[in-house]
Amino acid sequence: MASQQALIRDAKANDVRDLAQIWYDGWQDAHADLLPSKLAQHRTFDSFRDRLARALGDVRVAVLAGELVGFGMVKNDELYQLYVAPAGRGSGIAASLNADALARIRKEGFRVAWLACAIGNMRAARFYEKSGWRYRGTMTSELETPEGTFTLEVWRYEIHLSGRS
Repeated sequence: MASQQALIRDAKANDVRDLAQIWYDGWQDAHADLLPSKLAQHRTFDSFRDRLARALGDVRVAVLAGELVGFGMVKNDELYQLYVAPAGRGSGIAASLNADALARIRKEGFRVAWLACAIGNMRAARFYEKSGWRYRGTMTSELETPEGTFTLEVWRYEIHLSGRS
């Protein structure tokens, strides 16, 4: 699979169900054992589907051999979400989605991008650091749930965009 190049494109309405499955599965894999069960009970397939449907204009997807294998979502200067399905891991898709997200953030005029990473998510932390992101400490994040916001301490990463192609 590493020899194939993924197509990165804007998300479409008919992608939402497959993207929600990638997000749900990826969240369970990366976060279920790290984060409070009170938050996990809100992270249902339907919650991810609804959030994706509302933010579709901020989402770009990776397609490999005609199949959705990942997505990146930005909110202003934040890389808000980045998920790759198991079938796409280790193939460079995460790096392509990261580069695409940074290009979108830079195009909006931001010179620094940031992201929040769950404390203890070492796989993600290693990827971000390898990709040029720098750990800047912890911060409090207000996460969206159907019952309102959920406050969580997270790792904050930043990357300077000036001079990057």
